[in-house]
Amino acid sequence: MRNIVLTGFMGSGKSTVGRLLAERLGMRLVDTDEEVERMAGMSIPEIFERYGEKRFRELEHLAVRHISELEGAVIVTGGGVVLNPENLRLLRRRGVIFYLHAEPEVICRRLAGDTSRPLLRGGSLEERVRKLMSQRAERYADHDFMIDTSHLSPSRVAERVAEIYLSLID
Repeated sequence: MRNIVLTGFMGSGKSTVGRLLAERLGMRLVDTDEEVERMAGMSIPEIFERYGEKRFRELEHLAVRHISELEGAVIVTGGGVVLNPENLRLLRRRGVIFYLHAEPEVICRRLAGDTSRPLLRGGSLEERVRKLMSQRAERYADHDFMIDTSHLSPSRVAERVAEIYLSLID
C-alpha cells in the first residue's frame, strides 16, 4: 500500500490533516519532525540553536531516508523537507505527494503567537512567511496533487485527500 505524503508550508494544516487521515484510513502516522527530534534527542528549536539549520536539514534527510522505506503510512513532513530534491524523490518512490497550500495571510493568522518556529523569528511574521514561501514555491510545485487549505476545515481537507488516495488504489 502506498504512503500518503503531506508537504506544505508551516501552518498549512499538515499535522492536523495527517492525524485525521491516519484515523480515517486506519494507517500509521509518521512525522519527519518528530523523527528528527527522536534521533537528535532534542527539540527542533534546540537543534537550530545549537547546530544551525544545516545540521537540522542533514538530520531531516536521514529521517526521510528511514521513513521513505515504510508502506501504508501517512507521512507528515516538515515545511522545508522540499528543499532537498532527494527527499521528494525518496518519498515519491512509495508514496503519493499531496501539497497542502494556504495563502500567506492565512498562514500568518494560523501562526500568530507561535514562537516555536526558528525560521520565523526576527522581523515581521508576514515578511518572513512571504519570503520563505516565495523561496520554496518551485520546490512545493513538485507534487502529485495540491489542495488549497486556506478556506477548508482540516476534516474537509482530510476527506479530499482520502478521496483522491482511495481512487488511486482502487
